[in-house]
Amino acid sequence: MTLDVVRARAQTPAVAQVLHFNNAGAALPPDPVVEAVCAYLRREAQIGGYEAAEEAEPAISGAYHSVARLLGCAASEIALVESATRAWTSAFYALNFGPGDRILTGRAEYASNVIAFLQVAARTGARIDVVPDDQSGQFDVAALERMIDHRVRLVALTHVPTNGGLINPAAAVGKVTRAAGVPFLLDACQSAGQVPLNVDDLNCDMLSATGRKYLRGPRGTGFLYVRDSWIERLQPAMLDLYSATWTGADTYEVRRDAKRFEVWESFCAGRVGLGAAVDYALQWGMPSIYERVSALGAGLREALATVPGVTVRDKGLRRCGIVTFDKRGEDASAVRARLAAHRINTSVTVREATRYDMDARSLDSLVRASVHYYNTEEEIERFCEVLSGSC
Repeated sequence: MTLDVVRARAQTPAVAQVLHFNNAGAALPPDPVVEAVCAYLRREAQIGGYEAAEEAEPAISGAYHSVARLLGCAASEIALVESATRAWTSAFYALNFGPGDRILTGRAEYASNVIAFLQVAARTGARIDVVPDDQSGQFDVAALERMIDHRVRLVALTHVPTNGGLINPAAAVGKVTRAAGVPFLLDACQSAGQVPLNVDDLNCDMLSATGRKYLRGPRGTGFLYVRDSWIERLQPAMLDLYSATWTGADTYEVRRDAKRFEVWESFCAGRVGLGAAVDYALQWGMPSIYERVSALGAGLREALATVPGVTVRDKGLRRCGIVTFDKRGEDASAVRARLAAHRINTSVTVREATRYDMDARSLDSLVRASVHYYNTEEEIERFCEVLSGSC
């Protein structure tokens, strides 16, 4: 189905004010999401916070079912949390590691994840082994097969890295981990909302994501998927009276669904908005979104190749709507500032965000331009004109 870009832009009024190529940072929310969040907050002001939450229980509960439809899983396998980092760390810190245990990850792994690996390795004596990239620049599945042994306790992969423009072969990785009986934690922070995700096809046991990026939801929202067979094998690092029940003076019982990774207090308006954002994406259809975003990403790379001094730094066999590049003689932050002066939003990805990859490629910083389905070919042309200094 061809995506109706005119309607998508009509429901995103901000496109009349700004050229937004920072969707991998935070996408522009559509009108239905904005209204869902604002309507909930207005209701809190009218009748009180607890009362508004009780009244909106169908919408809040519905968010779990919406995310479950997005991922092809059961609602009981979903926890709603305040960020992708919170989701990812909730799963990671619930695993047990000891001396000599191995954590396998990829060269494009994000800094927050690697910092957690380093902390746990220092505490437990576990070690971190980085699976190399293949010749295309994506995660090398064949190398993973050679590296897995009885000491591996986790394989963790960033599906769509913060830089590099690629989509890592998560499903192939999942086949290897499933055969080896090793848990697979997939960071889908930047793939959720632009790439169709089905947890059975991906063979992942845990998946984390945010609402603010390609799903176009509010900031302060995220979710965690945990496969049913793994839920009770993971012991959350933190519990409260929502994730567990105080059953006696000195006993408690942990929930048996993925909500064991939640706490009682939450951003209720955000959960309503997240549900609205997921429903909105599902109405467009993830295959249509993926086709549109991928085409725009490819078009942007092609156009950038004609801009003097610009080098596109993307890699991999399968690429997405994130495009990273540098410009000869101009610092990435200066490029971003110059574009911003023309009301063009981009971001800068730095060495510290993905050190394994940036060190290997001798890169310090890159401009990141990330497109979404409501962007247009005309915006790509305008972007390149400003970048080249021709206007």
